[in-house]
Amino acid sequence: MSQRLVKPLISGATYRCGVHLLLGAVIALPYVLLTASFALVLASEPQELPWVAVLLLVTLLIAITPAFLAGVRSLEISAAREVLGADVPLPTGAVSSATRLRSALWFVVHLLSGGVLAVVLLIAVPTALVFILQRFGSDTQIVDTSGLGFLDGVDRWWLLVLGIGLLLAIPYGTAAAGVGLRRLAPILLGPSPEERIAALEAHARSLAERNRLARDLHDSVGHALTITTVQAAAAQQVGDTDPAFVARALAAIEEAGRTAMADLDHVLGLLRAGEANSSAAPSDMAPQRGLADLPRLVEEARAAGTKISSDLAPDLDSVPAAVSREGYRIVQEALTNAIRHAGGAPVDLRVQRTADGLRIDVTNPLPTPPTSPPRVQTASGASDLGGRGLTGMAERVRVLGGDLDTGRRDEMWTVSARLPGSSAGTDRRVGGRSRDSSWPGSG
Repeated sequence: MSQRLVKPLISGATYRCGVHLLLGAVIALPYVLLTASFALVLASEPQELPWVAVLLLVTLLIAITPAFLAGVRSLEISAAREVLGADVPLPTGAVSSATRLRSALWFVVHLLSGGVLAVVLLIAVPTALVFILQRFGSDTQIVDTSGLGFLDGVDRWWLLVLGIGLLLAIPYGTAAAGVGLRRLAPILLGPSPEERIAALEAHARSLAERNRLARDLHDSVGHALTITTVQAAAAQQVGDTDPAFVARALAAIEEAGRTAMADLDHVLGLLRAGEANSSAAPSDMAPQRGLADLPRLVEEARAAGTKISSDLAPDLDSVPAAVSREGYRIVQEALTNAIRHAGGAPVDLRVQRTADGLRIDVTNPLPTPPTSPPRVQTASGASDLGGRGLTGMAERVRVLGGDLDTGRRDEMWTVSARLPGSSAGTDRRVGGRSRDSSWPGSG
C-alpha cells in the first residue's frame, strides 16, 4: 500500500507526463494571447465590432487548422508514444475525416490539460513555498497581509501542512492525468475500425507475399541443390572412365547454381525493397520464370540424368502472369521430388490448357520400397529441405483458387494440379482444395 502511495512521487512516468502537459501549455500560449488581445480590442473599441468580427473569424480559421493537419497528428502520436507511453499505432497511409476530427479533439485536450497544469504551477507552487517558509522564520508579513481569507490568522503549523499538501498534490494530479491521457490516446489518436481493417488486410497481403517468396526460394534452391547433388554424385562415380560426362555434369551444376543465384537475388531484392519501402534495382526486380520457361527446366532435369517425356501446350506464354509463375513453381517442385526420391525413374510431364484454365500432371514410378524413398545427402550430410514441397504446392494452388491432387496411383506417384485460367483467382485468399497422400520424406 505504501509503495502505491509513493510511486507517483518517484515514477519517471509522472514527470514525463508533466513535460508532455507543459508542451501543450507552450502550444496553448499563443491562443491565450490572441484571445486576450481580441478581448482588449472589443472592450476598448466596441464601435469596431464588425471589423473585429471578420478578423476574429479569419484568425479562428487559421488557429484551428493545425489541429487537423496530418503532420500535427503524427507529432502528437509520437509524443503520446514516447513521452506518455501510450499504446498508439504509428500512422500509416491516408486518414479519414472522422480520424482527423478525433485527432483535433486530442489536440484540444492536450492544450487544455497543459494549460491547467501551467496555471496550477504558477499559483500553487509559490503559495505552497510561502506557507512552508513562514514556518521556518521567514517574514510572516506576506502571509498576514496577503488577504488569504479564511486562512488569515491560521496557525503556522496548519499552513505548513497545507503548503506540503499543495506540493504533493501536483505530482499526484499529474500522475492521475497521465493515466487518463494514456487511456484516452488510443481512442482519439488511434485508427478508426475501417483503418484498422485496412491495415490488417495490408499486413495479411504482406505476409502472403513473403510466404510466396519463401516458397519460391525453397523451390528454386531445393531444385538447384538436388541437381547439383545428383550430378556431383554421378560425376564422382564415373570420373575416371567418362570425362565427357563429368564435363556435362559440371556444366549442369554451374547452370543450376547460376539459376538459383538469380532467383535468390530476385527474392532478396524484393525483400529489401519492401523493408526500405523504396524501389529496387532493375536487376533485383527482374521478372520471374513462368510456364514459358518450362522447356529450359525440363532440359536441366534431363541433364541431371532424369528421363522426362513432356507434353507442353504451345500457348503457355499467354497464361496470366500469376498462374504462369505459380504453375512453373509447381512443375519445378514436382520434378525436384522425382529426381530426389524416384532414383532416376522416368517422369511424365503434361501441361495443357483446358476450357476453365490450366492442368498440370506429373507422374513417375514409385521407388522400391515405396515407404522408404531414398534421400539425397549433401556434402555436409544433411538431407533435403525439410519436406515442405507438397505443402508449398498446396499453398500455391489454394491461393489461386485451384485444385491439387497428389499421391500414389497404381504404383505411380502423381501430382495433378488444376489452376484457373484467369488471374482473378489470385485474389481468393481462402478457396480451392488439395488432396494428397503424403510421401514420407517428400520435400
